[in-house]
Order: sequence, then C-alpha cells, then structure tokens
Amino acid sequence: MSRESGSISINTENIFPIIKKWLYSEKDIFIRELVSNSSDAISKLKKLAAIGEANISGETKYSIKVIVDKENKTIKVIDNGIGMTGDEVKKYINQIAFSGAKDFLEKYKDKADEGQIIGHFGLGFYSAFMVAEKVQIDTLSFQQGAQAVRWISTGGTEFEMEDSDRAERGTSITLFMAEDSHEFLDEFKMREILKKYFSFLPFELYLEDANAKKDDKEGAEDPKPLNNTNPLWLKNPKDCTDEEYKEFYRNVFFDFNEPLFWIHLNMDYPFNVKGILYFPKLKHEFETMEGQIKLFYNQVFVADNIKEVIPEFLMLLKGVLDCPDLPLNVSRSFLQNDGYVNKISSHITKKVADKLTSIFENERESYNKYWDDINPFVKYGCIREQKFYDRVKDIVIYKTTNGDYVTLKDYLERNKSKHENKVFYVNNEKQQAQYIKMFREHDMEAIILASMIDNHFMQFLESKETEVKFQRIDSDISDSMKETDEAKDEAADKEIQEKLEKLFKEALGNDKLKVQVESLKAAAIPGMILLSEHSRRMQEMSKMFGGGMDMAHMFPSEETLVVNKKNNLIQTVLKLKDKEDKIDDMKLICEQIYDLAMMSHKQLEAEAMTKFIERSNLILAKLAVIGA
Repeated sequence: MSRESGSISINTENIFPIIKKWLYSEKDIFIRELVSNSSDAISKLKKLAAIGEANISGETKYSIKVIVDKENKTIKVIDNGIGMTGDEVKKYINQIAFSGAKDFLEKYKDKADEGQIIGHFGLGFYSAFMVAEKVQIDTLSFQQGAQAVRWISTGGTEFEMEDSDRAERGTSITLFMAEDSHEFLDEFKMREILKKYFSFLPFELYLEDANAKKDDKEGAEDPKPLNNTNPLWLKNPKDCTDEEYKEFYRNVFFDFNEPLFWIHLNMDYPFNVKGILYFPKLKHEFETMEGQIKLFYNQVFVADNIKEVIPEFLMLLKGVLDCPDLPLNVSRSFLQNDGYVNKISSHITKKVADKLTSIFENERESYNKYWDDINPFVKYGCIREQKFYDRVKDIVIYKTTNGDYVTLKDYLERNKSKHENKVFYVNNEKQQAQYIKMFREHDMEAIILASMIDNHFMQFLESKETEVKFQRIDSDISDSMKETDEAKDEAADKEIQEKLEKLFKEALGNDKLKVQVESLKAAAIPGMILLSEHSRRMQEMSKMFGGGMDMAHMFPSEETLVVNKKNNLIQTVLKLKDKEDKIDDMKLICEQIYDLAMMSHKQLEAEAMTKFIERSNLILAKLAVIGA
C-alpha cells in the first residue's frame, strides 16, 4: 500500500490525556489490555477455522510472546492470531468509537461463542499510550493475499500507515516506552505483572528478554510458558482429585495450610460462572477478615474481591471465579450496576448454602469438625444476607458444654423441661468454669459462644426467633438448681435475707450491693455473682461503639451477689454476727466469699487482687495458729 497519514477519528477532544490519567485505575493495566487483545485475536481465528471460514492447519500452535528490550527501551507483544487488513486497521484503530470484538460478534453471532472473546480491541489498545511515547503496529491478516500493514502514532491524534515487512500471520505491537515508564522494561517486573493477570490465559504466554546473552539463549532449555492454559476450575468436578484442589490452593494463594473443604462452581445455565471457593482453616479468629476472591474474565485476572459480584460475606473465603458474562466497563476494573450481576451473586450464595447443607446432611461428623473454623463465616453470612440465612438457619450448630454439637431446635427441645425457650451460653469457659460445673451437676447444659461475632449473632437470632432469649450462664439461676422446701417459712426467709444483706453490705462497705439469698442444691458454693443479661449487653455495646470514650457510667453494672444459705461458711457468718470479738473474722469471711464469687465471674482489678492475696495469707496464718 502507498504511505498514508491522517487523523484518528475520535468523539471526544483531548482523549489521550484522559486515557493516560483517568481511564485505568492502575498503570500496569496496559499490558493486560494488549495481551488480552492478542488472546482475542487467536480466539477469533480459531472460531473462523472451526466454521470453515479460515484455512488454518489443525496442528497450528497458538501463542503470545512479550519481549522486553531494555537497551532499545521497547516492549513488544506478538501473537499469531487473526491479524488485520489495512481497512480493518483504519476501522478498529483509527476510529476509537468501534470495538473489534463487538463487530466480530455481531457478524458471527450465530456461529461464535461470545464467552471466548475477552474484550475490546479499540479503547483497550489505547491504554498503550499510558506508558509509550510512540506505538507501532505490524499486522498481517489471515486472509489469502493480504498485505502486511504498519501503523504508527506518537500519542496525538495523528497516525501514519504503510506496508509492513511482517511475514507471518498475526500482530506485533511495539511500545517505545516513555521516560516515566522505564520500570516496565525490567524483566522481573514484567514477569510479575504477566503472572498476575495471565497465570491462566487460554493460550501459551512467553516472556523474553531481548538483551539476554546469545550464549545463555543457546544453552538454555526450551522456554516454558508462564501460564496454565487449562486451570482446574474449567475441569469437570468429577475429574478433579482432592490433591489437585489442594495443590491449586497452594499455588494460587501461597497458603500451605490445607483448606477444610471447597465448592466447585461449574455453571453454564442460567449463568456462565465457573470457579472454586475454598473454606480455609483459620489460625486465629482475626483471619476471618483476610479472605481473597480473585475474579477472572475468560481466564484473565480482573481484580480481587469485587463486591458487586461476590456477596460480601463470601469475601471471608479464598477462591477464584471466572464470569465471562459480566457487563464490564471499558477498563474491566469495575462492574456496571446491573441486575444481571445481582442474579449471579444470588446464585453463588445459593450454591454455597447448598454445599453446606449437603455436608451437614451427609457428613455430619465432618461438619461438626469444620464448625469451629467456619462458624464466623456462616454467622456473618446469616446477618448480611437474608436469603443465605433462610437456607442455612436449620444447619447452624452450637457446641455445648458437654462437648457435642446441636442445632438451636435440638437444644431447646432437650432442655425445655428445665428452661423453656431460654438458651444459656458461655463465652469464656475458663472464667465461667464454676458456673459450668454447677450446670453439669444439675444435668444442665449451655452452648459455647466465644467468637467476636456472637454478640451480634445472638441479637440477630432473637429478632428472628422472637420467643427465644439468650442468657449468659452467670446471668440467672435456674429453678432446678434451687432446693425445694415444702415447709417454707417466708417470714424466716425474709429475716435471713435482711440479716445477710446487711452483713455483706457492712463488711464490704458497699451500701449499693445487691444481695440475693437462695437455698442452692450445690451446698459447697458459698456465693456467686450474677450479672443481668441486659446490663452486660449494654456495657459491651458501649465499649464497642464508645469510640474510645469512657461510657461505663451510662450503663452501670447490675451485679448481684447470690448467697447460699445452705453453705457452712454462710451459716458461720450468721453465728459470728452476734459475737463482738469475732466481728473482724466475720468481715474477713464475707470479703473472701465476695472476692471468690467475683473471680468466678470476671478477673479482679489489680487493687482487689492485691487485697485478696493479702487476705488469703492472713486467713492461712489464722488457720495455722488454730492448728498449732
């Protein structure tokens, strides 16, 4: 062709500064766009060959090569795809308003698989000007008798076109790198970028350093592609082994702790979504916020954790999703607000709920073992997604103080004779050990709710199951723990209540102390502390949302000292109250009973602990004197 020059047809003035600064969120996206276009070009050619419109040998090996040349400050992206004629260059490159992929699909809509065309050969190509001061295209169409074409532009609206010396079908794009983008000429950096975006590209991708010594090239083994062209998520789940799933997890997420289990999504209808979601084993609770879902678009990495596609609670997991049907905008970095996206998100949620239900119903023992790791995820999902809650509410389980796992329905059913519609729970097994012991002695059980999300989850459940109330194990005493006295003397009980209340208030110097006298079956316990559930929740809420302010005064503690009148120490206190020479001993015992009860409820403050130790030593000294 004769040499030709002209102006690029655009619909917006000064588009190149816009492309350079604002069109793409990250500078390295230029290489994603160019290599994606190369992949498109090969996909187009394969489709034409499959329908008999291109005469291509069935043994043709398709590939893409990226060559970095630090000395000449160029980067080349080379493919052996469909190529372009001079007219196609004018249409697809000189007229930015057109999209090559869109035009191709329109022409072959009844014969081509839209899911195999990655995106735009148009605006995506112009991302090259983010990093290059000059861009050159050399391309040769697959069509018989086609003439190779060269196109050159320096980033303005002007271009030049002429014949090219390219002899092989396909396209080479040469970027003459701008001074502020020389970082991309480093082979190691380029390798990192290519692996980030194209670890699973459908065609073999190679990286070459043009400045490597010839001796090194001659002595080296045959180059290996950077990518795996057939990732695990594209395979039929029936053909994948457990070891393959684990190896894929290690390679993609660099996590050498084996995942608990996984969900292989392989949907063609109603949505084209494939992927694998892993439930990782957590080393500690805070890791629940460190999930990573990688989103791919026809095997090209787009971004991590795109919340429009992936339900928020699933981001606590690790996995990959390949969604070629997504309506991506020009940069492919963000999704358009589309109802179709919401449907995909809902469908993924359904698949996850179905998998959990399947494990619960068919592998209950394994489900119980997984629960300690997956329960924060499941509970968070219930709170965030109503549809997820509706699907999994009957498979949410709780570990009991007896060591087994039960559903809420099971717990309520087997404890209804002792406390109907009331769920006792423990959030610190060590601290609340005495209360747990009491429960066991009375053939009672509590569930263990010790994770950070459980306070929110309890309140969420109470809003859904309005008749059910959660109470911490130290918030109330069940009637089954109390002695039943048929010959009860209310007047005598009232007198004992008043005496003990006065004794403990005076001994502890606390007029506001709440004292409750009970006759407990567990005679060995002199006293215990109860804190109302409402008071405790309000205090915890103030700590959580106080923004660092001391709001404790707004929600004062409602702790109650329960005194067991059946206990020998309490009986001793009643006897000593009338002996003036034993007043100090009585006070000592009251203080010790109170501190022991408080220690079973929560940790003592530093000053209180010091006094407790000093008092304990004093009591031991008195006992030693008596023994002597």
